[in-house]
Amino acid sequence: FLTFAAIGVGGLVVDMAALWLALNALALGPYEGRVLSYLCAATFTWWLNREFTFTGVSRRGAMRQWGRFLAANAVGAAVNYTVYVAVLTLAPHVLPDLPPGLTALVPYAGVAAGSIAGLVFNFTLSRLVVFKAG
Repeated sequence: FLTFAAIGVGGLVVDMAALWLALNALALGPYEGRVLSYLCAATFTWWLNREFTFTGVSRRGAMRQWGRFLAANAVGAAVNYTVYVAVLTLAPHVLPDLPPGLTALVPYAGVAAGSIAGLVFNFTLSRLVVFKAG
């Protein structure tokens, strides 16, 4: 679990960087940008978990395994995205006097909160469905 969580921290960095690119370089909205950033982070974490966390599994069928990873982690992704949307929606009401510089950080706080919320779902389903031994 610790390796999975550590890789998740790397995925969080990838997620936030991809969200920044989506918002600033691609001019996507925060919701569309989040879908793109999640897919980038999920791909990153799948690959590292394949290499370091679940080392006893077959190395064949990488694309099929990646698809299973995304499908199995769909529950965690839904939790993740729901928490992200909640943070974006509630932040202006909960913190109405937030300075503009900090307001720009709200989407990244949403990414962090969503990632934490989805962690347990993703680990459990990855262990039981995607990277099961044998």
